[in-house]
Amino acid sequence: MADETTNARGTAGYLLEMGMLKRAKRSGWWIAGVKDPESIAEHSFRVGIIGAVLAMMEGADPAKVALMCLFHDTQETRVGDIPHIGRRYLEAASNEKVTADQVSAAHPAVVSGVQRVVDEYENGDSLEVVVAHDADKLECLVQAVEYREQGCSIVQNWIDTSLASLKTASAQALAEAALNMSSIEWQQTYLR
Repeated sequence: MADETTNARGTAGYLLEMGMLKRAKRSGWWIAGVKDPESIAEHSFRVGIIGAVLAMMEGADPAKVALMCLFHDTQETRVGDIPHIGRRYLEAASNEKVTADQVSAAHPAVVSGVQRVVDEYENGDSLEVVVAHDADKLECLVQAVEYREQGCSIVQNWIDTSLASLKTASAQALAEAALNMSSIEWQQTYLR
């Protein structure tokens, strides 16, 4: 019974820690002049949706991609959202190590499951991994388009670097479409 209680407390602790992602902002946007950027959780949610959609379009496993997308930035509860320019000056622990520490007291199935998902995202080369990485970059591009519409004019670098990093034809096509429409154009489907 003591192990069950310990595992439940460790797993609950991990879940509570993940709540920090709802409060932590994506700090790279501050460099672009965005005063109140989205949270890491908001980013990860849309990355998961984009990942599932891209997986469907690319013939990959949407559930597997969405799961990788959901966990791809969970380590930022411990190390923060380090913008690319900051990474030049810091030597942070690997995402795999941070994840291992985060889940160390959790239920054994959670430990192995979460570590497996993060390890695959960080080190794998399957179609699902490629799609998950594209989803992360595409979400950044879409977010930059939204910030540009809100008057933040210096996000073009984020758009350009995100666009250049996309690997799949589906992500490239969705990026081009997003760049040529407004963020509320989706309403036209229902307002016709």
